[in-house]
Amino acid sequence: MEQAAEIVPQTLYVLMLVLISGMLSGKIAQKFRLPDVVFFLLIGMLVGPVLHLLNVPSDTPMNQLILVLGATLILFDGGRLIRLETLRKVWLTVVLLSVPGVFITALIVGLAAAYFLGIPLMYALLLASIIASTDPATLIPVFKQVKIRAKVKETVESESAFNDATGSILTFSLLAVVMGTESVSIGASIIQFLKSSVGGIATGALVSTALVYLVGHRKVGFLRDYTTIAMIVAAIGSYYLADSLRFSGFMATFVAGLIWGNAAIFGIRMDEKAEEMDHVAENLTVIKRMLIFILLGSQVDFQAIFQYFWSGLLVILVFMFIARPITVFACALPDRRARWTKQEMLFMCWVRETGVIPAALSGMVVGMGVPHADAIASVTFLAILVTILLQASTTPYVARKLGIEEVAEKAVR
Repeated sequence: MEQAAEIVPQTLYVLMLVLISGMLSGKIAQKFRLPDVVFFLLIGMLVGPVLHLLNVPSDTPMNQLILVLGATLILFDGGRLIRLETLRKVWLTVVLLSVPGVFITALIVGLAAAYFLGIPLMYALLLASIIASTDPATLIPVFKQVKIRAKVKETVESESAFNDATGSILTFSLLAVVMGTESVSIGASIIQFLKSSVGGIATGALVSTALVYLVGHRKVGFLRDYTTIAMIVAAIGSYYLADSLRFSGFMATFVAGLIWGNAAIFGIRMDEKAEEMDHVAENLTVIKRMLIFILLGSQVDFQAIFQYFWSGLLVILVFMFIARPITVFACALPDRRARWTKQEMLFMCWVRETGVIPAALSGMVVGMGVPHADAIASVTFLAILVTILLQASTTPYVARKLGIEEVAEKAVR
């Protein structure tokens, strides 16, 4: 009872402090027209290591719960916002960027991290897999500020949603190796990757389809009044069931969101609840971004940041200016149907902010006590800060210079 009496007020204090500071920093972000996650990170550093108002160690159950729940809800919403009918002309590029593209990025960045940071290759690859995916929670707000060609916008947003799941699966596969629960074997790793991803896809599809019918079907939809609640259950339930079966919970929740957002394809209509679902999902996503990034900022180890700053910055430069261009051109050029121009591919090279899922994965690695976690967390934090500050803030300018602003172009159908 005494322990519970301490945990409850502590949790309420953390939530209150995070939400208040998050609202204030969010307003500042709106004024400067920058992604709010930048200011969430900065306010976290202020209330954490500077003012010592917030102290939630990364290895506590509260921190792990926030990271997993936040990543789950954000991934679900990323899948929910994708419209399958708009991807017909670019699906090959999206698939290539989201699966082999993540592996290409992770390999190049992993080799650079091993060289510049001086850490063992497996841990360098673990770091690279954490930061290899792009961030829908950052990209979508950026694209609300600048109108670009629909084909490019849909491709980048879809990639950012799909590759989060791939990056998560790759991260947990490498975690199993470095923690000694699995041996290093390319064949076994491929089999485990396929098992985790396919199992996650099947689980997410099953859970979401069942709930979609229970809320939207004309005859069996007896939960229609609870559509929004059922949506949250689909997100959390997909992760829980897949994780219990040792599949990818993140892949499951993303696919669940994809099914939920495209229920009309299956003849299920939830139009009367669409505005309510959008409102709830948007607010939940903002709250989770606040919690994840403010906590991440509050846990920054300045000593480790300074220790790995220059070497970490070199890794990020390789990440941004070598790995990303190679990945984009290798994955976009084979897609003849999409007819990508050089300017469009260069824009995709520039727009690849690191954000929520890498932050969550980095926090999990630190919480698990993985060797070299200080280097992994420091470089992940730098990657988030540099890519968001440098790339997200210059996206409108780059779009204008490359001439891909949307003027009167019809969206891809």
